[in-house]
Amino acid sequence: MSITIVVGASSGIGQAAAIRAAEGGSGVIVTYNANQDGALETVARIQEAGGTAVALPLDVGDSATFPAFRAAVERALAETWGARTVTGLVNNAGYGGGTLFADTTEKQLDDFYRVIFKGPYLVTQTLLPLIEDGGSIVNTASSSAGTAGLSEGYSAYGSMKGAVIVLTRYLAKELGARGIRVNSVSPGPTNTPFAGGAFEAYPEMTAQLVERTALGRLGRPDDAGSAIAFLLSDGGRWVTAQNIEVTGGFNL
Repeated sequence: MSITIVVGASSGIGQAAAIRAAEGGSGVIVTYNANQDGALETVARIQEAGGTAVALPLDVGDSATFPAFRAAVERALAETWGARTVTGLVNNAGYGGGTLFADTTEKQLDDFYRVIFKGPYLVTQTLLPLIEDGGSIVNTASSSAGTAGLSEGYSAYGSMKGAVIVLTRYLAKELGARGIRVNSVSPGPTNTPFAGGAFEAYPEMTAQLVERTALGRLGRPDDAGSAIAFLLSDGGRWVTAQNIEVTGGFNL
């Protein structure tokens, strides 16, 4: 039985990944923080398509709650699927925002660290005993951690996403003995709620991004969601320690 936890699945890429995983036959545990309605929408869409899903609250920025979250996962597994383990984990929760390096405050830096790097690190550590041997972990990184085409104002955010990519390789190395594959996906500019309507508010910026993208459009949540689902599936069985850019050829 395939069961996947998608952390941060109330909208955007996480929601798309959860739906795609369910389409591939996986049960899904979706998590949310502030957007419970979005998480319930994800569950409803999966159920309407004949799948099985449950929603659980999780604040990735509050590591003190992780043991209780693990207990909630164990209850959901037993009550919904009669299971004790999962086969997949997607670390997708986070938030964005840009501030020039000279203006970035210590609090902003700490918040990015706490949510984007520390949270996924410790959530994965907490849930590791529940992940089956031969399972798959996928971390959502970002093209902002790349080596070219960087935009000013993302030194803190991009640095934490870069740390996620490095962590991915170390986890692949350490968990390989259990047959657990670990990869990251780095989306480029993607029109999601995460962007806060910026693409609609600044059409000139959108046009510039599209012009820099080889495939000629902005990314959509399902572009990255489908790539995540592939890495979770048997089709990705021989892929590990990789960072897959899902950018449509951004800055190619």
